[in-house]
Amino acid sequence: MSVLPGNSSDAVPRSSPDWGEALLAHESWLRKVILARTGEIQAVEDVFQRVALAAVEQAAPLMDPAKIAPWLHRLAVIHSARYRRTMGRERRAMRNFTENRAQFDNGRAGDVLIWLLARERHDQTRRALGRLDGADFEILMLKYGEKWSCRQIAERLGITEKAVDSRLTRARVRLRHELLTSGIEGKEQ
Repeated sequence: MSVLPGNSSDAVPRSSPDWGEALLAHESWLRKVILARTGEIQAVEDVFQRVALAAVEQAAPLMDPAKIAPWLHRLAVIHSARYRRTMGRERRAMRNFTENRAQFDNGRAGDVLIWLLARERHDQTRRALGRLDGADFEILMLKYGEKWSCRQIAERLGITEKAVDSRLTRARVRLRHELLTSGIEGKEQ
């Protein structure tokens, strides 16, 4: 902290630095930092103005001239990052808007029929699974719900992998039969 000459007990702090001068002295390299951080030449003026405003509005002025440049650098980095985040959100919003424009043009989603069919198929599959006996349902849920391998299922149930494989085959056949009786034709894989 800079003080006026005299006895240390009589020390009176100097006024805060002139931020206009400080910004003018550091403007050139701060603008380069902002350009490097944002990657957009049109952003430099906007971000530099935000840095200048933050420097002028600061509540606790820096008295050590050696700390002004690092502090301004930090402000430039922070405001550049904020700018990039804001622009990223705006670009995402614009992309979402343009991708979903068909929904806004006619007031309804373009794939409602596909969604309804998938939902109905999902509900029918759920009901078919509910009609299976407990052992078949259990083995299918461990395999496809938990995504366990045959080895993991065998270890947890205390049976051989061959037994797991045959139970899975039987359960799939029973599920396919339930789906066919409820009107869902299964795809052959």
